[in-house]
Amino acid sequence: MKDKRRNAVAGSVTGIIAADAAGIAAAVACLNAGGIVAAPTETVYGLAARAGDAAAVARIYAAKGRPSFNPLIVHVSGVAQAADLVEIDAVSARLMAAFWPGALTLVLPPQPGAAVAGLVTAGLQTLALRCPAHPAMQALIAGAGPLAAPSANASGHISSTTAAHVAASLGDAVGMIIDGGPCLAGVESTIVMAGPQGVRLLRPGAVTVEAIEAVLGTPVLAATTRDDGTVAAPGMMASHYAPRQPVRMEALTALRHEFHIGFGAVAGDASLSPGGDLVEAAARLFDLLHTAEASGRSAIAVAPVPAQGLGLAINDRLRRAAAPRG
Repeated sequence: MKDKRRNAVAGSVTGIIAADAAGIAAAVACLNAGGIVAAPTETVYGLAARAGDAAAVARIYAAKGRPSFNPLIVHVSGVAQAADLVEIDAVSARLMAAFWPGALTLVLPPQPGAAVAGLVTAGLQTLALRCPAHPAMQALIAGAGPLAAPSANASGHISSTTAAHVAASLGDAVGMIIDGGPCLAGVESTIVMAGPQGVRLLRPGAVTVEAIEAVLGTPVLAATTRDDGTVAAPGMMASHYAPRQPVRMEALTALRHEFHIGFGAVAGDASLSPGGDLVEAAARLFDLLHTAEASGRSAIAVAPVPAQGLGLAINDRLRRAAAPRG
């Protein structure tokens, strides 16, 4: 499917193309013409559209099968571009200075008249922003402006950390896939929101809580959902990141019908990290879930992973993968 180019506008197929100058130029043209593009970030692959193009943003929701109440993250080039879209308080400014570009998403009040399609916020009075630390996504932003970009996979299923994962998950629903190789972090961004009581964790991710607390000098508060039970930020749905098979956590051993994902001393059929390295485990998490899903086994078991550092994000994704399906 390499470099099989056709019109990418409105989601028709172009295939997987390299993240070189020609590929980036083609992707920018696609975005500016109202199309959608899958592209790598340092966390996972994102499915991008111009944030102010309502029809293009709607194509993201359609391609993913994403429920309209689940908001999107807008990717920006930096603090200056963020300031055009949101009101930045002093605490959020400190976090931007410490972690941007990088895998921290901040949820902030939008500026009056911010050029963002209504579907992006899913009816919330807030906007989620981050500045990605990946040259391909930054080049797309430079050419097409702020980009709404959730993970490039079918809604609720395993996130994509390679271009091949995107193609397998979304198929013809995505217009163009930029191949920038495997994602380094392997789990999505951390999402936080500053408020009068302090900074609240909405989703654990590639930036650890410990690193955020070191910058703030105060504890990060626990995640919450809205009073009506709907999500307050992307990635907060109870069942998410899920393979087709049921997932069992904290599994020191596996049953015969289970594909066993190991960690540390628990070898399993394949290991997140034989040496117990949480950075390696995070980077391999979704790749091994894809492997387990394709294994032919009827269930998946996952060895215990410590709930500290990046283990907090890993366990969050596994709990959502293991949650009852709606």
